[in-house]
Amino acid sequence: MNAPLSPSDTLRTALAHLLDGLPPKAAAQAVERLIVNYRGRTPTDAPVLRDRSDAVAYAAYRMPATFEAVCAALEAFARAVPDWEPGSHVDVGGGTGAATWAVNATWTGGRPVTVLDWAEPALALGREIAAAHPDLKRTEWQRSRIGSALTIESTDLVTVSYVLGELTDADRAAVVDAAATAARAVVVIEPGTPDGYARVIDARDRLVAAGFHIAAPCPHSAACPIVPGEDWCHFAARVSRSSLHRQVKGGSLAYEDEKFSYVAATRFAPAPAASRVVRKPQIRKGQVLLDLCATGTPTATGTPGEPGTGPVPTLGRTTVTKRHGPLYKAARDADWGDAWPPPTGDDDRD
Repeated sequence: MNAPLSPSDTLRTALAHLLDGLPPKAAAQAVERLIVNYRGRTPTDAPVLRDRSDAVAYAAYRMPATFEAVCAALEAFARAVPDWEPGSHVDVGGGTGAATWAVNATWTGGRPVTVLDWAEPALALGREIAAAHPDLKRTEWQRSRIGSALTIESTDLVTVSYVLGELTDADRAAVVDAAATAARAVVVIEPGTPDGYARVIDARDRLVAAGFHIAAPCPHSAACPIVPGEDWCHFAARVSRSSLHRQVKGGSLAYEDEKFSYVAATRFAPAPAASRVVRKPQIRKGQVLLDLCATGTPTATGTPGEPGTGPVPTLGRTTVTKRHGPLYKAARDADWGDAWPPPTGDDDRD
C-alpha cells in the first residue's frame, strides 16, 4: 500500500494539475507581470490577481514558498504552545490558501476555517485546490475587503501572511487590530526584507499593546533589541523549485530559500524559546558560533517588559566547543531560526 502524500506533496500535485491547461509561456509572462506589481505599491482597492490565469500562475509560482515559510513560522510557534492547538482558524488575505494548508500541516485534522480575501479569482482557485485535501474541503472562502472595514468572527487563530505589504499604513493597523480583537493567537508573516521586517515589528508592537504575549520567534515580549535601520530579523525556509520557477528565474538548482519575517503572539501565556538562532551558524574546527537573540539578566525587580525592570532582550554571539559534549553536536546540527538550547531530546537527534 502506498503511503499517503504529505500536505506539501498533495499541494504540489494539485498545483501541477492546474498548469496542465495553461501554456508555459503565458504562465511565465503572467508571473513576471505579477512580480512587478507585487514589488510596487498596490492600493487596497485594486487586487493584483485579475482573473483565473493570473491566479493559477501566481499560485503555482508563489504558493509553495508561502506554504513553506508559514509552516516554518508555525512550527516555531507550536513548540512554544505544546499543549494548545487551534480549534478554528481565519486566514486573512489568504488568497489561494497557502496559510490554510500550512496550519493543517502543523495541526492535523479538520477544523472550521474561513479564508478572507478581496480577489474572487484567488478564492475560487483556492477552493478548487483545497478539494484535493479531505481536511480542507469544508473551508469557507469569503470575499472581503482587507482593510479598515474588516471584521473577523471570534476564532482561535488568525493568520495574516504576505498581505500587509499590499495595504496602506492605516489599513495595516486596522487589520492587525481586528485580528487581535477576534483571536486567541495571531501569526503574521511577511517577506524577509527590511520593509517586511518593519511591518512585522509594527504588528508585534500593536499585539503587545493589545495584551498579547510573544510566543515566537522572540524569547520575550519586550522591545526588539535590533537598532532600526542597522539590521533586520528574518529567517529562511527551503523550497523545492518547480519547472515554472526554473523557467521564470533561470538557474539549475532544484531549490531556493524563501526569506521571511514573522511574529506569533497569544492571549494566553506561551513558553517561548530561551533564545533563538538569528543567523546561519558558523561551523569552524572544534567550535560553532551561534548568533542569538536572548533574554538577559533582569535589571531590577518588577514586571518584565517595563522600562528599567524585568528581563533585558539581548543580541549576542555564543561559542560552543567540543568540551560542551552533546551540546556541541546539537550546535553543529542547529539551523537558522532554531530555539537554543535545543528542547529536551533534540540534542540526541541524528
